[in-house]
Amino acid sequence: MAHGHTAKRYTGLMDWLTTVDHKKIGILYLIAGGIFFLMGGIEAILIRIQLLYPDQKIFIGDTFNQLTTMHGTTMIFLAAMPVIFCFMNAIVPLQIGARDVAFPFVNALGFWLFFFGGLLLNTSWFLGGAPAAGWTAYPPLAGIIDPSGVFKGVDFYVLGLQIAGLGTLIGGINFLVTIINMRAPGMTYMRMPMFTWAAFITSLLILFAFPAITVGLVELMFDRIFSGAFFDVAKGGNPVLWEHLFWIFGHPEVYILILPAFGIISDIVSTFSKKRLFGYSSMVFATALIGFLGFMVWAHHMFTTGIGPVGDAIFGVATMAIAIPTGVKIFNWLFTLWGGQIRFTTANIFATAFIPTFVMGGVTGVMLAVPAADFQYHDTYFVVAHFHYVIVGGLVLALFAASYYWWPKMFGRMLNETLGKIHFWTFFIGFHMTFFPQHFLGLMGMPRRVFTYQPGVGLEQGNFISTIGAFLMGIGTIVFLINCFSSLRKPISAPADPWDARTLEWTIPSPPPEYNFKQTPLVRGYDAFWKEKMAGNKEMTPAEPIGSIHMPSPSILPFLMSVGLFIAGYGFMYHTYIVSILGIGMTLICMFFRSVYDDHGFHIEPEELNDKGAKA
Repeated sequence: MAHGHTAKRYTGLMDWLTTVDHKKIGILYLIAGGIFFLMGGIEAILIRIQLLYPDQKIFIGDTFNQLTTMHGTTMIFLAAMPVIFCFMNAIVPLQIGARDVAFPFVNALGFWLFFFGGLLLNTSWFLGGAPAAGWTAYPPLAGIIDPSGVFKGVDFYVLGLQIAGLGTLIGGINFLVTIINMRAPGMTYMRMPMFTWAAFITSLLILFAFPAITVGLVELMFDRIFSGAFFDVAKGGNPVLWEHLFWIFGHPEVYILILPAFGIISDIVSTFSKKRLFGYSSMVFATALIGFLGFMVWAHHMFTTGIGPVGDAIFGVATMAIAIPTGVKIFNWLFTLWGGQIRFTTANIFATAFIPTFVMGGVTGVMLAVPAADFQYHDTYFVVAHFHYVIVGGLVLALFAASYYWWPKMFGRMLNETLGKIHFWTFFIGFHMTFFPQHFLGLMGMPRRVFTYQPGVGLEQGNFISTIGAFLMGIGTIVFLINCFSSLRKPISAPADPWDARTLEWTIPSPPPEYNFKQTPLVRGYDAFWKEKMAGNKEMTPAEPIGSIHMPSPSILPFLMSVGLFIAGYGFMYHTYIVSILGIGMTLICMFFRSVYDDHGFHIEPEELNDKGAKA
């Protein structure tokens, strides 16, 4: 008998700080991402309050620029990404029949790096002011160094995103290895659920895109902290270099955000239509093609930088090409719904509302892909409307759908459907009220990132409606939070398969036991669980006898390593290099202990499997 009972068991806070269980790490991502989402939402509402009427002077100048910069940065890097990682962590190992991710320790490290990077960035509000150079941080604006040392906003941006980005990168690598290596017997690539496919291709994009932003951030850090010359024209640098590095990362990043949403929608629409996903293999290839083409279009963000007609034309055509695989997906979802026994649960309402809303965002995307037209649209509210239709009308609706769908699996409790419907309608109506008028404001000439506008030129009405819509979205989000908190006070009572679903995560109890599967399942086809149901089986055929299950030990090292880099960041920022050395030293010491102390984990024995259910 392996040393099963000497396993380190923590309770309470220590359990969460040391956990390497992918399901708990998923919940940590959800909590942290949710908090950052609320912060980004408050920033958005403050922006809209300032723009409610022309010539207001509530948040002006630098304060407004800090709000727009932090809203964008927070929503993309600290809210959308971690909530995607929440569902990747909580669901992907279950969908492929695995007991955990390939590297549980690295998984925990990825979370804590993201968390402390985001924390570092947000402490800027209290230490002289947040970054105010736009979420894209273009030099020369982002290169301005304040000699007095008060305005360090962009330093926080540079160091915070480097730490958080490291977490995302190792997370992506972990999921690649997990999906390639840890699929259950019979789970071939072309039998994987669409969400797993999306997570797989997203992880590939992370692997290839994040190094570009890392290089850009390191160069910007050298410019700002060690007086380098990468982007400073006076020293022979080139600010357009930053734009290339940023968007070589930044365009794949929008597909890193939207591909998981496509996977979520595919799984939900199929479940609630009681139908196999239409054109599964074409969905897989479309997802892969979108990922591939996503790397070839970055300069469409730079049509007005003077690349020239040939470059503009190539990037314009490449951008339009992405509309083709995306269109394939739209029709596959519609054909999946067609003739299905559709149930409009809250999850499915969000999923089906995603489809037309996302198409609207796609249409303006094709408009923006025309270089000649882009000269008119560039840097106006038309662009703001476009990407919010894609990111909020696309990704955020999908993440809400996923929350209602997988909440019972993650927490063992059902969310309230009535509150869910109220949440949907307030958020959905508020969303269109906020961003639909912005298309017209942009075409009428309102630039983005301006804190005021002139009265009497026809911009009042659109801005007024837009602000009211933002408040409605806020109310919808509050309803969602009430729903979440009230569900967590109820007893754990969700069935293993509340939706009559099709994939492996619904074959085990809700919430899953720490070892996920008592016996690894044998997969006999696509929609593995549904295939067994159709054959008249209540559960999956196991692929192995019941045996002792090896589990990784919890560890505080990922938390401490991240704290070390967090401390080092302040040392670099304030040129107090002893602090940097201490912080990096702390991280290296943790790495040393991880290397020399050979932790074999522990085993859960067969006789423990039945009584030890899901202890939340």
